[in-house]
Amino acid sequence: MRLDILNRGYDRKSKVLFAVIRLFSGHPVPDAARLVFYRPDFYGARAKEFTHEAMRGASDWSVADRELMAAYVSKVNESAFCIGAHTATASRAYQDGSRVAAVLDDLESAPIEEPLRATLRMLGKLTRDGTVGASDMRDVLAAGVSDRQVRDALAVCAAFNVTDRLADAFGFELLSPEGFDAGAKYLLKRGYR
Repeated sequence: MRLDILNRGYDRKSKVLFAVIRLFSGHPVPDAARLVFYRPDFYGARAKEFTHEAMRGASDWSVADRELMAAYVSKVNESAFCIGAHTATASRAYQDGSRVAAVLDDLESAPIEEPLRATLRMLGKLTRDGTVGASDMRDVLAAGVSDRQVRDALAVCAAFNVTDRLADAFGFELLSPEGFDAGAKYLLKRGYR
């Protein structure tokens, strides 16, 4: 069920911003962006900062890798909006949509490096089961992933486990392929702030 707060409840400044974005982009503001403008002091400002740091902060993972992690976590959560948004963004970041599609179709046979595969495997287990153990971490580290990369991947996982649940709870409207692509361009240019 779509909650009505995504359709109204914004201050005048936000409403004007939404209209300007729609005018210049030709697309409505996605619900993910609308949500952070609703009570920004309670959720939006903190969520934007955390997600931006996880997705665009200093990391040994590329932006494309982190967008793929977001898409993968979203696939495990079966969050249609977030799968669409981050598949488009990862595809654009890698400049290789077939690689992203292969990972989302079958992680084990996808043409990716083993450190990324092991990390995605661990993120998938954490997302599905809500826990990982020492043996899971040993497997990731044995694949050549650094402690810092594990922390960075866990931050992406946390951000998108929250976002996926909000997307489904609020009934985020799916965008057209052109809308997801426009959102991907924006995210790659400006990040999550």
